[in-house]
Amino acid sequence: MTGSESSPSFRLAYVPGVTPAKWVRIWNERLPDIPLTLLPVSADEAPGVLRAGGADAGFVRLPFDRTDLSAIPLYTETTVVVAPKDHVVAAVDEVSCEDLADEIVFHPLDETLEWERRPGRAAHERPATTEDAVELVAAGVGLLVVPQSLARLYHRKDLTYRPVTDAPESRVALSWPEHETTDLVEDFIGIVRGRTVNSSRGRAQAPAKKQAKAAAQPRRKPAAGKAGSKSGGRTAGKPQRGAAARPKPAKRGKPRRRS
Repeated sequence: MTGSESSPSFRLAYVPGVTPAKWVRIWNERLPDIPLTLLPVSADEAPGVLRAGGADAGFVRLPFDRTDLSAIPLYTETTVVVAPKDHVVAAVDEVSCEDLADEIVFHPLDETLEWERRPGRAAHERPATTEDAVELVAAGVGLLVVPQSLARLYHRKDLTYRPVTDAPESRVALSWPEHETTDLVEDFIGIVRGRTVNSSRGRAQAPAKKQAKAAAQPRRKPAAGKAGSKSGGRTAGKPQRGAAARPKPAKRGKPRRRS
């Protein structure tokens, strides 16, 4: 091994709101010798980081420019409106975009939802980040519509959130460079899709386990009846040529009387 060679590792990017802990734990159980490094990135930065080789794979939000990138959609999030606990929104179970028509609704520059028509009244300035917008909501300046995971990520005790029934939804996907589908990427895809280590496409350790299991099984001995059924090409049970095969002498009858 030369000094320029490095040990294998896996770099995983993820956008705000995604919690990769479960998949990382399974990775560490199956591939303990290959370290996994987490790389937090913004939703806008994630595709560029993957294209530039800054990460082997990443959790991203759809839609995005998928040029040179493969993606597997994983799940869709509920969209919610974040509001102060004393706001009228807190008194209902859910709202529609029309219910927000008279409210100031923030649309931060890092917004992850795609709107045909944004709800509410626009603020004078767009907050730089979702986190900044949450601070403004806490100050009582306006409301914020985001995927539920972001509402949880930036949750405050003085805020609450409710589902927005007719808002666009955000989808989370696993993505990686199209021409860099390595064995380690395949391993991580298998983990995310819930494949077991012994599944047909679960690469890690499965062949070795099958070989070890086969080697541990004792060879079966042939049954006694079958093993002794033939001897020298002759079928057992048939008399062989020799003394035992000589014909028995004919029985003598009683002598006839002469008349």
